[in-house]
Amino acid sequence: MSKSKVLVIYTGGTIGMVRDPETGSLVPFDFEHILDKVPELKQFDFGIDTISFDPIIDSSNMTPEIWIRLVEIIESNYHEYSGFVILHGTDTMAYTASALSFMLHNLEKPVVFTGSQLPMGMIRTDGKENLITAIEIAADRKDNMAQVPEVCVFFQDKLYRGNRTTKYNAENFRAFRSDNYPPLAEIGLHIKYNYPFIRYRTMKEVFFVSKKMDNRVALLKIFPGISESMVRAIFEIEGVRAVVMETFGSGNAPNASWFIDLVKQAVDKGVIILNVTQCLAGSVEMWRYETGVKLEQLGVVNGYDLTTEAAITKMMFLLGRETSITQIKRKLNKSLRGEI
Repeated sequence: MSKSKVLVIYTGGTIGMVRDPETGSLVPFDFEHILDKVPELKQFDFGIDTISFDPIIDSSNMTPEIWIRLVEIIESNYHEYSGFVILHGTDTMAYTASALSFMLHNLEKPVVFTGSQLPMGMIRTDGKENLITAIEIAADRKDNMAQVPEVCVFFQDKLYRGNRTTKYNAENFRAFRSDNYPPLAEIGLHIKYNYPFIRYRTMKEVFFVSKKMDNRVALLKIFPGISESMVRAIFEIEGVRAVVMETFGSGNAPNASWFIDLVKQAVDKGVIILNVTQCLAGSVEMWRYETGVKLEQLGVVNGYDLTTEAAITKMMFLLGRETSITQIKRKLNKSLRGEI
């Protein structure tokens, strides 16, 4: 592809809202007229096309079905564009970015997620700069190769690996963080790429997408005083195939006999339990303390430094793709897209 061309996909979210001059309420604007709203984009020497969901989706209503719709759009347009920008509500952006990182195989082009904390139609919006920079990153090539051939999240002044991000602030313009992995790029006067930490493919393989996600996954957050009946209810949800368990610190949980018994019963029944930490930074090290060692002996899978968002979406992806529990556990322990 000699000249860059970027496809912008608007799913919904704050970034696409403007104030209606008659009612004063926030309404979505027509992304076909994006160059009128953001005239700075006309200065780029590459093409920009847009696709807008109709109706648009509040990110709180995000589902695996919408992730499949997104990968289908990328699949059908993959060879026409040098990069993709997905505009998305911030609340579940880290989940969607994580999911797409697994669903897009042999990716050699940027898929950059961004959004905003203030609507595009407000004077102090962060949406305009986020959009402009995300598009620039998606189009950026060197020696006819994408600078960042990954699923990423760009917000304010940093580009993160999508499956390493978590939304941590509901008010600040810097809404996301990636505590266990450095930024892929930092943006100031120039875009400074952190090349040693960007994933570049060493083998040329055919791009394809996965379109099956199994959402029979539960999330169990351990807390002091958690009751036996509550833990039992999670492990015994009808049809549940896996539980992502958020534990304390480096992977610790209660060692009460009832808790250990419930974990053992679930594992023996074929439920996959993945241990991730509640901490924003650091990793599960189940060998460090007695409680973690016991969980490992029972067959609980070590989640290392997976974010909860990446853990849940990776589990859905593997459950939808693999039939062998042994194979799923092996791949949970393996970094598939730089998530561990």
